Amino acid sequence: MERNINFDKWKWVQIKKNKQSTVWEQETTPSGWLTTVRKNKTNYIRVPGLINGERAVSDSLIFRQDVEKEEDNQIFHFYLTGNTLMTIDLEFTSFNQIPPEVILRQLNMTDNAVDGFLFLLGELVNDLLVEIDQFEESLHRLMWGVKKKNEMRILEHVFEQRHELMVCKNLLIPIQELKMAIEETDFPQVNNGEIFSRTCKRIDRAQVLLQAYGQELDSIINLEEVISSHRGNEIMKTLTVLTTVFTPIMALGALWGMNFRHMPELEWQYGYLIAVLLIVTSTLLLYRYLKTKGWTGDLLKGKKQDSFLK
Repeated sequence: MERNINFDKWKWVQIKKNKQSTVWEQETTPSGWLTTVRKNKTNYIRVPGLINGERAVSDSLIFRQDVEKEEDNQIFHFYLTGNTLMTIDLEFTSFNQIPPEVILRQLNMTDNAVDGFLFLLGELVNDLLVEIDQFEESLHRLMWGVKKKNEMRILEHVFEQRHELMVCKNLLIPIQELKMAIEETDFPQVNNGEIFSRTCKRIDRAQVLLQAYGQELDSIINLEEVISSHRGNEIMKTLTVLTTVFTPIMALGALWGMNFRHMPELEWQYGYLIAVLLIVTSTLLLYRYLKTKGWTGDLLKGKKQDSFLK
Protein backbone atom coordinates (compact mmCIF):
# COMPACT_ATOMS: atom_id res chain seq x y z
CA MET A 1 0.00 0.00 0.00
CA GLU A 2 1.25 3.49 -0.86
CA ARG A 3 -0.23 6.67 0.57
CA ASN A 4 0.56 9.85 -1.37
CA ILE A 5 -0.48 12.89 0.67
CA ASN A 6 -0.38 16.22 -1.17
CA PHE A 7 -0.41 19.18 1.15
CA ASP A 8 -0.68 22.79 0.02
CA LYS A 9 3.07 23.26 -0.44
CA TRP A 10 4.75 19.84 -0.30
CA LYS A 11 4.17 16.08 -0.57
CA TRP A 12 4.44 13.14 1.84
CA VAL A 13 4.79 9.68 0.30
CA GLN A 14 4.36 6.70 2.61
CA ILE A 15 5.58 3.40 1.16
CA LYS A 16 5.00 -0.04 2.58
CA LYS A 17 8.15 -2.16 2.86
CA ASN A 18 7.13 -4.88 0.44
CA LYS A 19 5.87 -2.50 -2.25
CA GLN A 20 7.84 -2.10 -5.47
CA SER A 21 9.05 1.39 -6.22
CA THR A 22 7.43 3.41 -9.01
CA VAL A 23 9.20 5.27 -11.81
CA TRP A 24 8.55 8.61 -10.06
CA GLU A 25 10.11 7.37 -6.82
CA GLN A 26 13.16 6.02 -8.62
CA GLU A 27 13.70 9.32 -10.37
CA THR A 28 13.25 11.35 -7.19
CA THR A 29 15.60 9.32 -4.98
CA PRO A 30 19.25 8.27 -5.58
CA SER A 31 19.83 5.21 -7.75
CA GLY A 32 18.96 2.00 -5.90
CA TRP A 33 18.06 3.78 -2.65
CA LEU A 34 14.61 2.20 -2.29
CA THR A 35 16.08 -1.26 -2.83
CA THR A 36 19.09 -1.00 -0.55
CA VAL A 37 17.58 1.01 2.30
CA ARG A 38 15.20 -1.79 3.18
CA LYS A 39 18.19 -3.89 4.23
CA ASN A 40 19.12 -1.45 7.00
CA LYS A 41 18.38 -2.81 10.47
CA THR A 42 20.26 -0.17 12.44
CA ASN A 43 20.41 3.63 12.67
CA TYR A 44 22.05 5.19 9.65
CA ILE A 45 21.94 8.92 8.85
CA ARG A 46 23.38 10.21 5.59
CA VAL A 47 23.72 13.68 4.05
CA PRO A 48 24.31 12.91 0.35
CA GLY A 49 24.51 16.55 -0.70
CA LEU A 50 22.66 17.83 -3.78
CA ILE A 51 20.51 15.21 -5.52
CA ASN A 52 18.93 16.43 -8.75
CA GLY A 53 19.74 19.96 -7.62
CA GLU A 54 18.05 19.56 -4.20
CA ARG A 55 19.46 19.28 -0.70
CA ALA A 56 18.61 15.93 0.93
CA VAL A 57 18.91 13.89 4.14
CA SER A 58 18.24 10.14 4.49
CA ASP A 59 18.20 7.01 5.60
CA SER A 60 17.06 4.92 8.64
CA LEU A 61 16.06 5.62 12.24
CA ILE A 62 15.08 3.28 15.10
CA PHE A 63 12.40 5.17 17.02
CA ARG A 64 11.19 2.53 19.48
CA GLN A 65 12.98 -0.33 21.26
CA ASP A 66 11.78 -3.04 23.63
CA VAL A 67 13.90 -3.09 26.79
CA GLU A 68 13.70 -6.89 27.05
CA LYS A 69 14.38 -8.02 23.47
CA GLU A 70 17.14 -6.58 21.31
CA GLU A 71 15.51 -7.62 18.03
CA ASP A 72 12.10 -6.17 18.99
CA ASN A 73 12.36 -2.63 17.66
CA GLN A 74 10.59 -0.29 15.24
CA ILE A 75 12.52 1.36 12.45
CA PHE A 76 11.54 3.58 9.55
CA HIS A 77 13.43 4.75 6.49
CA PHE A 78 13.15 8.21 5.00
CA TYR A 79 14.32 10.43 2.20
CA LEU A 80 13.89 14.15 2.78
CA THR A 81 14.16 17.11 0.42
CA GLY A 82 12.73 20.60 0.65
CA ASN A 83 9.52 19.66 -1.19
CA THR A 84 9.12 15.93 -0.60
CA LEU A 85 9.22 13.55 2.36
CA MET A 86 9.32 9.86 1.49
CA THR A 87 8.99 7.40 4.37
CA ILE A 88 8.95 3.62 4.57
CA ASP A 89 7.15 1.99 7.49
CA LEU A 90 6.25 5.23 9.30
CA GLU A 91 2.48 5.11 9.71
CA PHE A 92 0.04 7.12 11.78
CA THR A 93 -0.03 4.24 14.27
CA SER A 94 3.65 4.91 15.01
CA PHE A 95 2.63 7.92 17.11
CA ASN A 96 1.15 7.21 20.55
CA GLN A 97 0.29 10.69 21.82
CA ILE A 98 -1.34 12.37 18.82
CA PRO A 99 -4.29 11.20 16.64
CA PRO A 100 -3.95 10.92 12.83
CA GLU A 101 -6.33 13.80 12.07
CA VAL A 102 -4.26 16.17 14.21
CA ILE A 103 -1.07 15.00 12.45
CA LEU A 104 -2.58 15.74 9.03
CA ARG A 105 -3.89 19.13 10.13
CA GLN A 106 -0.54 20.17 11.60
CA LEU A 107 1.43 18.91 8.60
CA ASN A 108 -0.84 20.83 6.23
CA MET A 109 0.09 24.03 8.11
CA THR A 110 3.83 23.57 7.55
CA ASP A 111 5.63 25.41 4.76
CA ASN A 112 7.89 22.63 3.48
CA ALA A 113 8.74 18.94 3.80
CA VAL A 114 11.59 19.58 6.23
CA ASP A 115 9.29 21.34 8.70
CA GLY A 116 6.81 18.50 8.28
CA PHE A 117 9.50 15.93 9.00
CA LEU A 118 10.69 17.94 12.01
CA PHE A 119 7.12 18.00 13.31
CA LEU A 120 6.90 14.20 13.00
CA LEU A 121 10.32 13.83 14.62
CA GLY A 122 9.22 16.07 17.47
CA GLU A 123 6.19 13.86 18.08
CA LEU A 124 8.42 10.77 18.20
CA VAL A 125 10.59 12.57 20.77
CA ASN A 126 7.40 13.44 22.66
CA ASP A 127 6.57 9.72 22.84
CA LEU A 128 10.07 9.15 24.23
CA LEU A 129 9.50 11.88 26.82
CA VAL A 130 6.36 10.06 27.99
CA GLU A 131 8.44 6.91 28.48
CA ILE A 132 11.00 8.98 30.38
CA ASP A 133 8.22 10.24 32.68
CA GLN A 134 7.24 6.64 33.40
CA PHE A 135 10.91 5.89 34.05
CA GLU A 136 10.95 8.80 36.52
CA GLU A 137 8.10 7.24 38.53
CA SER A 138 9.91 3.90 38.65
CA LEU A 139 13.13 5.64 39.68
CA HIS A 140 11.29 7.43 42.51
CA ARG A 141 9.99 4.10 43.85
CA LEU A 142 13.46 2.63 43.55
CA MET A 143 15.04 5.53 45.43
CA TRP A 144 12.76 5.03 48.43
CA GLY A 145 12.98 1.25 48.10
CA VAL A 146 16.72 1.52 48.78
CA LYS A 147 15.87 3.45 51.93
CA LYS A 148 13.09 1.19 53.21
CA LYS A 149 14.25 -2.31 52.27
CA ASN A 150 17.79 -2.56 51.01
CA GLU A 151 18.36 -6.07 49.69
CA MET A 152 19.65 -7.98 46.67
CA ARG A 153 16.34 -7.62 44.80
CA ILE A 154 16.66 -3.83 45.05
CA LEU A 155 20.15 -4.01 43.55
CA GLU A 156 18.83 -6.07 40.64
CA HIS A 157 16.13 -3.44 40.11
CA VAL A 158 18.83 -0.75 40.05
CA PHE A 159 20.65 -2.44 37.20
CA GLU A 160 17.37 -3.07 35.34
CA GLN A 161 16.67 0.66 35.54
CA ARG A 162 20.21 1.37 34.39
CA HIS A 163 19.69 -0.83 31.32
CA GLU A 164 16.37 0.84 30.53
CA LEU A 165 18.05 4.25 30.74
CA MET A 166 20.77 3.11 28.35
CA VAL A 167 18.10 1.97 25.87
CA CYS A 168 16.46 5.42 26.01
CA LYS A 169 19.81 7.11 25.48
CA ASN A 170 20.49 4.79 22.55
CA LEU A 171 17.23 5.94 20.96
CA LEU A 172 18.01 9.63 21.50
CA ILE A 173 21.57 9.65 20.13
CA PRO A 174 20.61 9.06 16.44
CA ILE A 175 17.82 11.65 16.79
CA GLN A 176 20.44 14.16 17.92
CA GLU A 177 22.59 13.15 14.96
CA LEU A 178 19.62 13.66 12.64
CA LYS A 179 19.07 17.14 14.06
CA MET A 180 22.72 18.00 13.36
CA ALA A 181 22.42 16.54 9.85
CA ILE A 182 19.49 18.86 9.11
CA GLU A 183 21.52 21.78 10.45
CA GLU A 184 24.44 20.69 8.27
CA THR A 185 22.26 20.49 5.17
CA ASP A 186 21.11 24.08 5.84
CA PHE A 187 17.68 23.90 4.26
CA PRO A 188 16.43 27.43 3.43
CA GLN A 189 14.20 29.01 6.10
CA VAL A 190 14.32 25.88 8.30
CA ASN A 191 17.14 26.11 10.84
CA ASN A 192 15.73 29.30 12.35
CA GLY A 193 12.10 28.27 12.11
CA GLU A 194 9.62 27.73 14.94
CA ILE A 195 9.14 23.99 14.30
CA PHE A 196 12.89 23.36 14.17
CA SER A 197 13.39 25.31 17.40
CA ARG A 198 10.57 23.43 19.18
CA THR A 199 11.84 20.04 18.07
CA CYS A 200 15.40 20.91 19.14
CA LYS A 201 14.15 21.98 22.56
CA ARG A 202 12.32 18.69 22.99
CA ILE A 203 15.48 16.79 22.06
CA ASP A 204 17.52 18.90 24.50
CA ARG A 205 14.91 18.36 27.24
CA ALA A 206 15.05 14.60 26.75
CA GLN A 207 18.84 14.70 26.84
CA VAL A 208 18.90 16.74 30.08
CA LEU A 209 16.40 14.40 31.76
CA LEU A 210 18.28 11.25 30.75
CA GLN A 211 21.56 12.76 31.93
CA ALA A 212 20.04 13.78 35.29
CA TYR A 213 18.43 10.38 35.84
CA GLY A 214 21.69 8.70 34.89
CA GLN A 215 23.45 10.69 37.61
CA GLU A 216 20.76 9.67 40.12
CA LEU A 217 21.22 6.02 39.22
CA ASP A 218 24.98 6.38 39.54
CA SER A 219 24.46 7.86 43.01
CA ILE A 220 22.24 4.94 43.99
CA ILE A 221 24.80 2.46 42.68
CA ASN A 222 27.59 4.25 44.59
CA LEU A 223 25.42 4.18 47.71
CA GLU A 224 24.88 0.45 47.26
CA GLU A 225 28.63 -0.07 46.91
CA VAL A 226 29.29 1.88 50.12
CA ILE A 227 26.60 -0.04 52.01
CA SER A 228 27.85 -3.40 50.72
CA SER A 229 31.44 -2.53 51.62
CA HIS A 230 30.38 -1.40 55.09
CA ARG A 231 28.35 -4.55 55.66
CA GLY A 232 31.26 -6.72 54.56
CA ASN A 233 33.62 -4.89 56.91
CA GLU A 234 31.14 -5.23 59.78
CA ILE A 235 30.77 -8.95 59.17
CA MET A 236 34.53 -9.50 59.07
CA LYS A 237 35.01 -7.35 62.17
CA THR A 238 32.31 -9.25 64.04
CA LEU A 239 33.79 -12.64 63.14
CA THR A 240 37.28 -11.47 64.10
CA VAL A 241 36.18 -10.05 67.48
CA LEU A 242 34.09 -13.12 68.34
CA THR A 243 36.94 -15.43 67.41
CA THR A 244 39.40 -13.43 69.53
CA VAL A 245 37.10 -13.12 72.54
CA PHE A 246 36.38 -16.85 72.66
CA THR A 247 40.00 -17.85 72.14
CA PRO A 248 40.61 -18.40 75.96
CA ILE A 249 37.56 -20.69 76.17
CA MET A 250 38.69 -22.75 73.18
CA ALA A 251 42.33 -22.87 74.31
CA LEU A 252 41.63 -23.86 77.92
CA GLY A 253 38.84 -26.21 76.84
CA ALA A 254 41.28 -27.94 74.47
CA LEU A 255 43.93 -28.10 77.21
CA TRP A 256 41.69 -29.72 79.79
CA GLY A 257 40.00 -31.91 77.23
CA MET A 258 43.20 -33.95 76.80
CA ASN A 259 43.33 -37.55 78.05
CA PHE A 260 46.86 -37.67 79.45
CA ARG A 261 47.15 -39.83 82.59
CA HIS A 262 49.24 -37.35 84.61
CA MET A 263 47.30 -34.06 84.78
CA PRO A 264 47.68 -32.55 88.28
CA GLU A 265 44.69 -30.18 87.79
CA LEU A 266 42.34 -33.15 87.81
CA GLU A 267 43.18 -33.82 91.48
CA TRP A 268 42.57 -30.25 92.67
CA GLN A 269 39.65 -29.85 95.03
CA TYR A 270 38.65 -26.48 93.54
CA GLY A 271 39.96 -27.17 90.05
CA TYR A 272 36.57 -26.76 88.34
CA LEU A 273 35.90 -23.40 90.02
CA ILE A 274 39.40 -22.18 89.24
CA ALA A 275 38.98 -23.22 85.57
CA VAL A 276 35.66 -21.36 85.26
CA LEU A 277 37.05 -18.22 86.92
CA LEU A 278 40.15 -18.35 84.71
CA ILE A 279 38.08 -18.65 81.56
CA VAL A 280 35.68 -15.83 82.51
CA THR A 281 38.48 -13.54 83.70
CA SER A 282 40.67 -14.03 80.62
CA THR A 283 37.67 -13.50 78.33
CA LEU A 284 36.68 -10.27 80.07
CA LEU A 285 40.24 -8.98 80.12
CA LEU A 286 40.63 -9.71 76.40
CA TYR A 287 37.33 -8.02 75.59
CA ARG A 288 38.30 -4.98 77.67
CA TYR A 289 41.59 -4.78 75.80
CA LEU A 290 39.78 -4.84 72.43
CA LYS A 291 37.30 -2.25 73.70
CA THR A 292 40.08 0.04 74.92
CA LYS A 293 41.82 -0.16 71.55
CA GLY A 294 38.53 0.68 69.81
CA TRP A 295 38.57 -2.48 67.75
CA THR A 296 35.02 -3.56 68.63
CA GLY A 297 33.50 -0.42 67.05
CA ASP A 298 29.69 -0.36 67.33
CA LEU A 299 29.15 -4.12 67.17
CA LEU A 300 27.10 -4.18 70.34
CA LYS A 301 25.14 -1.02 69.56
CA GLY A 302 21.69 -1.36 68.06
CA LYS A 303 20.99 0.28 64.70
CA LYS A 304 18.07 2.56 63.96
CA GLN A 305 15.07 0.95 62.31
CA ASP A 306 15.29 3.19 59.21
CA SER A 307 19.07 3.04 58.91
CA PHE A 308 20.63 2.42 55.47
CA LEU A 309 23.20 0.13 57.14
CA LYS A 310 20.87 -2.20 59.01
